[in-house]
Amino acid sequence: MKSTLLTAFTLTLGLSTAALAQHSDYPIQAVSFTKVKLTDNFWLPRLKTNTDVTIPASFQRCQATNRVKNFEMAAAKKGKFATTFPFDDTDIYKTIEGASYSMSLYPDEKLGAYVDALIAKVAAAQEPDGYLYTARTIDPAHPHAWAGKERWEKERELSHELYNSGHLYEAAVAHYQATGKKNFLNIALKNADLVCSVFGPGKRSVAPGHEIVEMGLVKLYRVTGKPEYLSTAKFFLQQRGTYKGYDPKSPDVWKNGSYWQDDKSVYDQREAIGHAVRAEYLYSAMADVAALTDDKRMLASVDSIWENMVSKKFYVTGGTGAVPGGERFGKNYELPNTTAYNETCASVADVYWNQRMFLLHGQSKYIDVMEKVLYNGLISGVGLDGKSFFYSNAMQIKNSASFPQTEPARAGWFDCSCCPTNLARLFPSLPGYVYAQRSNDVFVNLFVSGSTELLVNKKKVQLTQQNNYPWDGGLKFTVNPASATNFNLRVRIPGWARGQAMPSDLYTFAAPSEKTVTIRINGKPQQYSVQDGYAVLTRKWQKNDVVDVELPMEVRQVVANPLVRDDLGKVAIQRGPIVYCAEWTDNSGKTSNLIVPSNTAFTAAYKPDVLNGVMELTAKVPAIKVDAASNSVSTVSQTMTAIPYYAWANRGKGEMTVWFPRQVLDIDLITQPTAEVTVGK
Repeated sequence: MKSTLLTAFTLTLGLSTAALAQHSDYPIQAVSFTKVKLTDNFWLPRLKTNTDVTIPASFQRCQATNRVKNFEMAAAKKGKFATTFPFDDTDIYKTIEGASYSMSLYPDEKLGAYVDALIAKVAAAQEPDGYLYTARTIDPAHPHAWAGKERWEKERELSHELYNSGHLYEAAVAHYQATGKKNFLNIALKNADLVCSVFGPGKRSVAPGHEIVEMGLVKLYRVTGKPEYLSTAKFFLQQRGTYKGYDPKSPDVWKNGSYWQDDKSVYDQREAIGHAVRAEYLYSAMADVAALTDDKRMLASVDSIWENMVSKKFYVTGGTGAVPGGERFGKNYELPNTTAYNETCASVADVYWNQRMFLLHGQSKYIDVMEKVLYNGLISGVGLDGKSFFYSNAMQIKNSASFPQTEPARAGWFDCSCCPTNLARLFPSLPGYVYAQRSNDVFVNLFVSGSTELLVNKKKVQLTQQNNYPWDGGLKFTVNPASATNFNLRVRIPGWARGQAMPSDLYTFAAPSEKTVTIRINGKPQQYSVQDGYAVLTRKWQKNDVVDVELPMEVRQVVANPLVRDDLGKVAIQRGPIVYCAEWTDNSGKTSNLIVPSNTAFTAAYKPDVLNGVMELTAKVPAIKVDAASNSVSTVSQTMTAIPYYAWANRGKGEMTVWFPRQVLDIDLITQPTAEVTVGK
């Protein structure tokens, strides 16, 4: 895993090439978000909405909820912490991060000036030695109850001091990369130097309670080459499982340390456990440190954890973290629908983690999982208006006395508003996930229209995508090298196009397909080999060579592993990368009564005026009807309409279903005002 890490950013800070070349790194490098320009019909409007609506709304809400005021009071050293949680500082950091990425897409002098003014307030709140934590600095004699009397005292369980630092670092690096300015970066470096002086071998030790400082320190290391940042990140990882205050025999996740992924050494962890967001930030950092320090034991651990998650703890929509109590992973195959949690932040973290796993291994299965998250369980977290959100993402909403609605409507903000600001920073970073490179291998990972300029074999190569993905499977790539050059174009063939619903046996397609992926170069059909899930197109590329890929866009039924008890006898519906649901407003006010037999034939039709434009699915299916007057139950034929899961809950409150029974197996009479039918097992 050797490579030279050299960027314009490190050169700006005076780091030598030789110093960087001594270290291991990911064998594959992502093409920077600054080098990819989008023209995509699906993603570009979402990024524009994020720029025009989400980010301004986030800044406004940070102001209105006194998050900005906390920094102003910290600078003045007087007042009373004015918000709920000590990690509320991070909402400003994350929104600045999103605004920074956004300004690389849409330069905006007014936004840049506002961000600089906020950064000045952050700088004023920073203490002389670099400490930055408004919940203490405002009134050190009376800090937040979660913070403890002394710095770092409650870092393991409650204070989030290092969590705040981690988001500061991530935001500062994004701002620096996007703008070239060091005003925010200098604040982060000053804080990181303090952290490195306090924590380490022979100094203070702790496993950070909410991981992300490790990822942030790695990013600062990449920018500066300062070895202390990388070694401190690794030190924090290696502190897990060393705390003696937990009871390893207790089944309580808080008492045994598993909630914080602190019950075992990172070298001994093999299962995705505990708070899902913390966990996936931890696993992202483990991948970073394994790559940068060539730590094969850590790599083996994170590989095993990934396999556990995708084979036993992953929702069909890409959501993770099944259990509301602790926002955490459940037991293997514990994936309930009516109580599914699936925090939006966990989907954000999952994108980060799977990108890193791909950069380690070069296998398409990691991008397959990332694509499932991006097109389903992540964008479901934000309304089509760009300013209403889900904190958790349900799998079923059922109206009855026994199944009360839990979260059928989106909210503009939350007391703990980590999810809206996490989305604000994730969306505009999307261009950085489209392409990657390893020597003369060029990877096309996401099918997003736009262009990039690469340097392959020391020659400039422009690569342009044109498609109408995810609605259409026709993909066009124009390869335009400055002069003829040999390289391998590796185009991902999604698992769903190769008959694989999931890179595990957790989900499978109910029936096989005879359709195949076809590829043409300059109009001529190509025989191609598939390696690690990529079609490898090796040739001497000429100016304006055109590659056409046709992916079969069929409507497929998906079944779950029989060990997922909640999905026994049920199917989900998928077309391309999109998982579908049925919503009340399209289905006579109810969805929990719909049955989808195995022979159901769906028709797909694009509806530009529905939900900002979606491919809608319709089919004739049986529906359960209850006649209270005659005290009878029957099935009738009804037209079922399904919409992309990501688009639900944009038209009011009502029922929603992802998993549909295939047949009536039983009738369960319960003592409610009206009879209720149970279908499936």
